[in-house]
Amino acid sequence: MVAFDEAFRRQLHELFVWRRDVRRFRTDPLPPGTIEQLIEIACLSPSVGLSQPWRFVIVEDAVRRRAVIDDFKSCNADALRSYSGERAAKYATLKLSGLAEAPGHVAVFADASGAIGSGLGRATMPETVDYSVVAAICSMWLAARAEGIGLGWVSILNPARIHDILDVSQSWKFIGYLCIGYPEAECDRPELEQAKWESRRGSGDFTIRR
Repeated sequence: MVAFDEAFRRQLHELFVWRRDVRRFRTDPLPPGTIEQLIEIACLSPSVGLSQPWRFVIVEDAVRRRAVIDDFKSCNADALRSYSGERAAKYATLKLSGLAEAPGHVAVFADASGAIGSGLGRATMPETVDYSVVAAICSMWLAARAEGIGLGWVSILNPARIHDILDVSQSWKFIGYLCIGYPEAECDRPELEQAKWESRRGSGDFTIRR
């Protein structure tokens, strides 16, 4: 077994602390092959039955990107209407995506129809296919941060429209749309906490014993 020393563990903890959901990007291009390298690391993640159900779509076409941005604006307007009063006013001030600025766009899907893994481990919990893809995204997120690259997960999108925009199999389940690029600034606190939308709780608030 590979041994990791205390210095490494401290640095790993710092990586967790400084990993952020980035919404404010510089427009500087990423070095060639950067996104592909991050995807390779994501594919080292565990998956139920070793099914490797992740499907990554690197979105480079300007027309498709614009369509995604338009869909975000539509969904974000709907979301704003779901709030009222002071909460609505606060929501309207939030920057919730870096779609327009980020040089890299990657859509991530889960493919539960693949034969890889032969269905092992998911008969009683088929949703573990989706969880496996989320784990891959988290690995990608940390790897990006270690390279000084920001990643933002955009969830305010209509999955059906994203399928149509990207022309992918309808059997794939849309998991998330990732913006990737160099952040304008780095911070160890979530942007939503800085904006006073919500505050981070400690682990004790979410842990029980039986």
